[in-house]
Amino acid sequence: MTQDQFDVIVVGAGHAGCEAALAAARLGCTTLLTVINADTIGAMSCNPAIGGLAKGQLVREIDALGGEMAKNIDATSIQFRTLNTSKGPAVRSSRAQADRLLYRLRMKAVIEKQPGLSVKQTMVSGLIVDDGTVCGITTSLGERIIGKAVVVATGTFLNGLVHVGLKNFSAGRLGDAPSRKLAEWFRSNGFEMGRMKTGTVPRLDATTIDYSQLEAQHSDYPPAHFSFSSGGGYTLPQLPCYITYTNEKTHEIIRNSITESPLYAGVIQGVGARYCPSIEDKVMRFPEKDRHQIFVEPEGLDTVEIYPNGIPTSLPLATQQAMVNSIKGFEKAKIIRPGYAIEYDYIDPLGLHPSLETKMIRGLFLAGQINGTSGYEEAAAQGLVASINAVRYTRNQKPLVIDRSQAYIGVLIDDLVTCGTKEPYRLFTSRAEYRLLLREDNADARLAQTGFDIGLVTEENHKRYVAKQDAITRGIQLLENIFLRPQQAVNEALAALQSTPLKQKASLADLLRRPEITMGCLPSLPIAPEELAAVEALEKSGARNEIVLQIKFKGYIDRQQEQVSRFKKMESVLLPKDIDYSSLSGLSNEVVEKLTRVQPVSLGQASRISGVTPAAISVLQVHLRKLKML
Repeated sequence: MTQDQFDVIVVGAGHAGCEAALAAARLGCTTLLTVINADTIGAMSCNPAIGGLAKGQLVREIDALGGEMAKNIDATSIQFRTLNTSKGPAVRSSRAQADRLLYRLRMKAVIEKQPGLSVKQTMVSGLIVDDGTVCGITTSLGERIIGKAVVVATGTFLNGLVHVGLKNFSAGRLGDAPSRKLAEWFRSNGFEMGRMKTGTVPRLDATTIDYSQLEAQHSDYPPAHFSFSSGGGYTLPQLPCYITYTNEKTHEIIRNSITESPLYAGVIQGVGARYCPSIEDKVMRFPEKDRHQIFVEPEGLDTVEIYPNGIPTSLPLATQQAMVNSIKGFEKAKIIRPGYAIEYDYIDPLGLHPSLETKMIRGLFLAGQINGTSGYEEAAAQGLVASINAVRYTRNQKPLVIDRSQAYIGVLIDDLVTCGTKEPYRLFTSRAEYRLLLREDNADARLAQTGFDIGLVTEENHKRYVAKQDAITRGIQLLENIFLRPQQAVNEALAALQSTPLKQKASLADLLRRPEITMGCLPSLPIAPEELAAVEALEKSGARNEIVLQIKFKGYIDRQQEQVSRFKKMESVLLPKDIDYSSLSGLSNEVVEKLTRVQPVSLGQASRISGVTPAAISVLQVHLRKLKML
């Protein structure tokens, strides 16, 4: 039974699938979004939060390219905080608690109201492929739906298996059916697959928690926002989170029940997340730790459910209850939903091009946890890029490839397709070589023009972006062109600010580079009235923070720009698609195997493959010179 035809079909309606479906439809493609249960579109399967270290940067980048995640969290957030405020701007990130229900319902409403986008509740059982090119999907009800391109974003649903203690059952997440036939289809069609594991915490009843024993953690005030197009702060009430800790009694309960842990009993075969381990993993791997922090996070405004972030577990339910009740403030806490672990299939991302198109099948794109990543934000970023490139594929356009110097999105995708992953991949600021250039505040400067050129950023938002960049440029020029000389009044003003006197002429920008001088200090310096008015106006402008950052960190920024120039030079040296690495003398068998498997598109990408030595890069350079390509 053949049904409708679409330009782009998206399989899965989690964070990757939602971004993918919206992007394709907004770019003018007839789009189908398939989901196993239409009530779970945009659902937060794990913690009720968006952002975090490096993840906040991803959310802003998604927004700058025209995605939806930032707008959705801005509309449904119940707490906003900026992390790492005591550290440099390169590692500051935003994080917001969401009202879990409102987040899902708003995303569902946006999906349903999007012109050109259809939603279908169905179980996808396989793909239709003709001569190495995807042509559509098949469903468990025998339907054949034709599509020019397909984006698969199945999350943890591929052959998902939930564990609570030594009991397990098939599920995509607790309460939802898994996608088993689609997993079988990928395996039978030669895709290299592995098994990963993640987990979640038991949800608690807030009315049974003694908050007087917990440490409150309040929202920033005034609360900010993620989207560059948001008009202001959040509109929902802002709720506090709380902090508590495990203790030796908690750890003893876990150690005494460790034989009932599916992870330690050998029942779970999948590889877990190194950077988000279960509480039993923390206790067993770090016996010297006498406590582990727990963030007590509200799940929404109209629910008593609480997410105790920090104790993901797959221990038996009775053990979970005892463990919870051993924690300060949780002595009488009741569990509403048990914590659990889930195993699922993923596809080796080394089988992807940088566009996220599979190397095996043309027109097939993969996004999210199917590529071995973890996190809502990593998934959404992939879904957006995969969809943009699916659309460009249907139009015979060159794919969009965002490189490592442009965005954390580029770092994420390049890490996956160049190095692969054997464990759930999570993004950190430390993964980005040029992180001072990839700040949250300048994501629009880096990507908004690209989003506009593609067609996802609106004319109105593009004008806002251009106006902001103009204001930043004018502000920097203003401070660079107001000079002070080493006169008594100037040096007395500097002394009052506990700053050293001038010995030669200096601009306000030069003075602002001094650690002790802030933008607020500048009006106290003896400058002309018309200049003072301009500086005071600048101090109150929306571009103020970015102007200060660009001036204060100019030396470091210039140095990273030089590094980027060298990086771009290597990236511009393209490798032939038909290169036979085994024919090049001087390459080891290991290097030949890795280069053949990854198929790097440039000399720069080749240099980032694990095990490809500088000597091997020199061999490639010699070969390219022979071909007169270098």
